Amino acid sequence: MVFGLFRRRSTEAEHEVYCEIVAQARQPEFYTDFLVPDTIDGRFDLIVLHAVLYFRRMRGEGAKVSQFAQAVFDLFFQDMDASLREMGVSDTRVPKKVKVMGEAFYGRADAYIPAIDAADAEALAAAVGRNLFPDNPEPMAQMRLARYMLDAADIMSGQATADLMQGKLSWPNPAAYKDLPV
Repeated sequence: MVFGLFRRRSTEAEHEVYCEIVAQARQPEFYTDFLVPDTIDGRFDLIVLHAVLYFRRMRGEGAKVSQFAQAVFDLFFQDMDASLREMGVSDTRVPKKVKVMGEAFYGRADAYIPAIDAADAEALAAAVGRNLFPDNPEPMAQMRLARYMLDAADIMSGQATADLMQGKLSWPNPAAYKDLPV
């Protein structure tokens, strides 16, 4: 408990950004219209998907923004740690599970970001499929998610960095992609 005294406390803005990412990832349409499994893994993957979009947008914005984004990232993994403990994962297994989650985050970021940068919906849909639908591919849902992600990246690119650091994140409405032709 003493070591917690020396940890940097997250600011309200960092917390607000993280809450906005999680709130968007919890939109019911992702689990109904996009067929994302409403499981621990499915929810984790949607949070990662939205976090990757946010961190991608914040890259290259200078040291202050980089520190802020790092603090949001740290908050994300503190929350994952706390969630694992709440689910009853033993203290000795939590660090190993968090490490696996970190590797999953970076693997997904490495798959999503180049496809987003290239505006390659097909490559992005394939990456989404490998991560969200590993056992039962859903080609239409994957493509709709890919288009959602590309639109989200475009919307975020037009947002002021200062707004994004205050938790004023604009996301596309996932319901608008429900009947999108693929």
